[in-house]
Formats: sequence, structure tokens, C-alpha cells
Amino acid sequence: MRNLFTLLALAVSLSPFSQSESATNCHKRNSFTANQLKSNALTLAQIAETERYNVHYYDLDISMTNISTDIVGTGEIHGIANEALDSVLFELFNTFNVSDIRLNGTETPYNRVGSYIKVPVNLTSGQSFEIAVDYSGTPPNGATNPLGGAGMTNDSSPSWGNQVTWSLSEPFSAYEWWPCKQSLTDKADSVGIKITVPNTCKAGSNGVLENIIDLGNGTSRYEWKHRHAIDYYLISVAVAEYVEYNIYANPIGSANPILIQNYVYNNPATLLNFQNDIDETVDFIELFAGLYGPYPFEDEKYGHCMAPLSGGMEHQTMTTQGWFAKGLTSHELGHQWWGDNVTCASWADIWVNEGFASYSECLMLESLYPSENDQHMLDIHNNVMSNPNGSVWVEDSLNENRIFSGRLTYDKGAAIIHTFRFMMNDDVAFFNALKNIQADFTDGTALGIDIRDYFQTASSVSFDDAFNEWYFGEGYPRYSATWNTSGTDLLLNITHTTSSSTPTFTNPIEIQFSRSGMTDTTIRFDIIGNNDVFTIPNMGNTTNISEIDPNNWVINKVGTIIHDTDATAGITEEKADYYDIFPNPTSGSLSIITVENGINTVVILDSHGRIIKKSQFKNSVELDLSNEQNGHYIIQLTNDQSEKRINTIVKN
Repeated sequence: MRNLFTLLALAVSLSPFSQSESATNCHKRNSFTANQLKSNALTLAQIAETERYNVHYYDLDISMTNISTDIVGTGEIHGIANEALDSVLFELFNTFNVSDIRLNGTETPYNRVGSYIKVPVNLTSGQSFEIAVDYSGTPPNGATNPLGGAGMTNDSSPSWGNQVTWSLSEPFSAYEWWPCKQSLTDKADSVGIKITVPNTCKAGSNGVLENIIDLGNGTSRYEWKHRHAIDYYLISVAVAEYVEYNIYANPIGSANPILIQNYVYNNPATLLNFQNDIDETVDFIELFAGLYGPYPFEDEKYGHCMAPLSGGMEHQTMTTQGWFAKGLTSHELGHQWWGDNVTCASWADIWVNEGFASYSECLMLESLYPSENDQHMLDIHNNVMSNPNGSVWVEDSLNENRIFSGRLTYDKGAAIIHTFRFMMNDDVAFFNALKNIQADFTDGTALGIDIRDYFQTASSVSFDDAFNEWYFGEGYPRYSATWNTSGTDLLLNITHTTSSSTPTFTNPIEIQFSRSGMTDTTIRFDIIGNNDVFTIPNMGNTTNISEIDPNNWVINKVGTIIHDTDATAGITEEKADYYDIFPNPTSGSLSIITVENGINTVVILDSHGRIIKKSQFKNSVELDLSNEQNGHYIIQLTNDQSEKRINTIVKN
């Protein structure tokens, strides 16, 4: 979600976290209570009651206008008992008038206290039921609801003058406009939404518009049906005087073109103003389908309903959006994979939704607007570092302001995905991991640690420490470097301090070196502590460390860079002499022989840090560099039983 919540400046007190915490304490951070999953209006005991059944289908048949939030209609809950039940509990805000409730078509008594309604039943495990609620009234707004919210809003656009009524239920406000169960882990299999509106209006919602029926009394009923699993907060309605503007995307591999159905204000200048921006949605869908896997709802549609909110909300298959800037549109579209198809299983893990949707903006710029990408990531990092504290994982997951922290959930959430991609050091593996997550968790929910496990499975990299430091931990590192030369060898000491309670960050870091008569060379170093020492043989005439983290992979600040010509300042020479690399220089063929036991991995990088070759071997390997440009290359040699070693070669 990129709405007004993300514009707030937030200060949050979180428990300290350190690398020395026991595995038991780390496990506590990976678990969650019922309150982190469910409604903020129910007690724990009431939440437990709602978990005794699963929702199969919701059906809404409501009347609305674009000039008020008043609702009258019927909401149906179709469910299945998980155990023998004597009652079914659900939520509806306490100011609504309930005129009748029917169980399986028959009027039934019920108990209503505050915003919960309990219907007596006599169900065996596995037995299905249908509860229909006839209700009417005015949903609360933020001022009248002591728990916050405002699940339904009416307002006019300050730019275009159009008046709109629209829903926004995330995270706990669905019950403010329809009877439901608010549980992230219980997605309905499908939903039907019928909205009766004045003939001057259109009503947008989820899924496919199956019918528009003129009721003959100045109103029409819009009948939408969505046949995919959907979480309660992603069900939506929007009513206004709209015009419809449709375009189509054609991702590679899609069986048919994908409809992009747009409800834009019925104002002659509005569509004209936004048409080119809306058209870019085609490029974004085709891009993300290539990176994440097929658009999850390609058999139905994607689309937008305009509303005067400060940003957008990723309602499944039809985002509600205030305007069409490329960052906003790509963010909300990214949610169709991250948040809608795969939804966070806990509000503590909202990163699964918002971190990846925010990173979708970065990927969009990287692919389609590369000249804007570097500054965008710098802006993200600078915002994260505007406060030294805070974790991406949400400890107070009933606090809406903390859930939707722009600095932590969105910006730091996106930035650490970028770091994890850097750690994996293999874009094919990284994006395959994202596709596998989408495939394996489709229509379901995931925790942050599920993402961690998929990253580990897709690569040879352990992400346990990285998640403890960057996801559950707080703050960021400040790197300093001291260097000297010994002949043609480079001696290097990398140290780092941290801004908050997390004492050490063990992600790799790149350093760019200037060398006399040669192009700048970027080398990647594995960091295992706060004080790491390296020797790089045959580096040549190094003249300076020009930059730490030149490609901005890691949230960090830079301390001091010192050329210590009088002493090694604790730097010791440890030559990487376990490998023979020849010939050096080479005109094409390069051989590597080792006496190291186990599996060896060689990675060859050019002077910009780009991988050009990668291979695994036991005792020897021969690599062909004949098609590579002349110049200096970095060789990283890793043995599964020892540390990484770095060398340089020249091709001429």
C-alpha cells in the first residue's frame, strides 16, 4: 500500500537486538501471536473462535452512491467448520443496523456485542454453512472509530472536482463496511460483489465484470466476480462518475492478452492528462511477468479505479489510485504478486508485501529508466539512515503507523532485498527464487523467514546471519578502510561500527581501487566481523581507495579511508598460495590448479565487478578468456572447507 499512511513521520521504540542473542530468542522473533495475524477489535479468545472455521466464499450485494458512504445491502459468509461448532463469530462495525441474519437461508437468532456477532450453529467438522446479514448504515470514519480505520471514505478530488466513494480496508478496517472474518491466513476461495449505484456512476471492484443490469429506477447493478483466493483487506469497491479506458498487455508466455481496465474520472481533461502514464502499465506487467513469473490473475484482468487518496491501494486485480506516476503505478502493480498472490502471513512480516512492492519500483527503473535508478536507491538509503534505529520486522503489529512506516517497511524493506540480491551474486538464481516463491505460495501467505529459506535454497549463500542483522536487527554499518602496499601486493584492513543495537553486519562489501595507468578496479570482500584483514597479491600500483560500496548495494555510511605508508596498522601479509594460476598475463586460456581438498569455486570479475565466468572444480580447471576484452580481472577462489581467496590476472 502506498497511501497516506506512508507519508507520516514515525518514531517507534523497538526492543534491542544483538548478534549474541540465543537461537531461542531469534525463534521468538520468527514466531507471532494471534494479535499479529488478526483483527485489532477482538480479544484473543474471540480471535481463537474465528479460527474454528474457514471462509470459502464472500458475497456482497450492496447499494451505494458517490456522494456519501452510506451502505445498505446483504453480506454473505460461506464457510466450512474446522471442528464441531456451536457458534460462528464474525465482525461488523457496531454502528450498523442489522435487520436480519439467516443461517442456510433460515432466519436465525444471534448475539451481538460491540463489533462482533455470534450466530448459534450445530455443525460437525467439515460441514459447510452460509450466513447472510442484512445491514445498513454509515461506516465509521477515523474520528468516530477509536481504533482508527475509515474502511469507507467519500471525498472530492482537489485536482479534478470529481466526488468518489471508495473502500480501503488494510489492515483492520474491512469490518467497517461489510460482515467478515479478518484473518490474513484465511483467504476466501473467491468473492462475488454486486454494487447498485446511480446510472450516472460506475462501480469498480475485483475480478471480472460479468453484468451491468439497468434496474429501471435510475440505478444500475454492477456484478463483479473474482475466482481467485483473496484476503479480506483486498476486497474493494469504488463508485464515481467514471469513464472506462481499456488497454492490453502481452507478457511472454501468456495464453491471451491481459485486460487492463481503467475507471478514470468522467472529466474530459483527466484521461487526456493520464493516458500516457496509464499506458505504461503494459510495460510494467510485461516486465514483472518476466521477473516474478506469470501475472497471477491473467485470466481476469488488472486495472485501476481513481479516487482522491494520497497514493494507492493494491486491491486485487483493480488498484485504487490517486494518480499515475510511474513509481506509484509500478509499486501497486508489484503488489499483485507481492501482497495479493502471496500475502504476508503476519502484519509483523508486512515486508513480504511492501518491501517487494517497493523493490518493484527499483526494478522498474533499473530496466526501463536506468538513468534514474542510482539516485532512487541513494534516496532510499538516505531516508533509512535519517534515523539510526529500527528493524524491518514489525514488533508492534497492531500499530498501523508502525506497520506502514515509510522509512522501515518500505525503504529499508526494499534496500535489504537489494542487499540480499548482492549477497546471492547471481541474478539468475535470485529471480528464480522469486519465481519459486510465487509458484509455491500462490494464493497463500508467507513469513519473512520463508523468503530467507528460499534465498538459501536458490544459492550457496547462508542468509541466517543476514536476516538476523538486516531484517530482525536494527541500524546500519559505517565502514572505514586502511590500506598499504607491499611491492605489487595490496594490504587492506576493513572495519565497521554500527548505528544501533545490532553489533555486526556480515554481508560482503565492494571497494573500488584506483591504480596507476589502469582502470579503476572493484573488488568484493567477504566480511566476517568488525575488523577484517585482506592481502591481494599482484594488485599492481594501487594509488587510492576511490569508493566504498560504489554500486550502492548496502545501506551504509563511510568513515575514514587511510593510506598508512609508515606501518601496516595491524595488516598482515597472508599470501593466497594454495592455488597456482597460470599463465598470468594470459592471451586467452587460464589454468587453475589447487591442492585444496573439497569443492572449489572460481568466479572471475571484470574491473567493474561484473561476473564474466563462474565454475566449480576439484583439483584443476581451464577457463577460456579469449572472447573477453584485454585488461585486469579479479579472481575469487572459494573452497568449501576454507576461506575465500582473491587474486588478479591480466589479459592481453
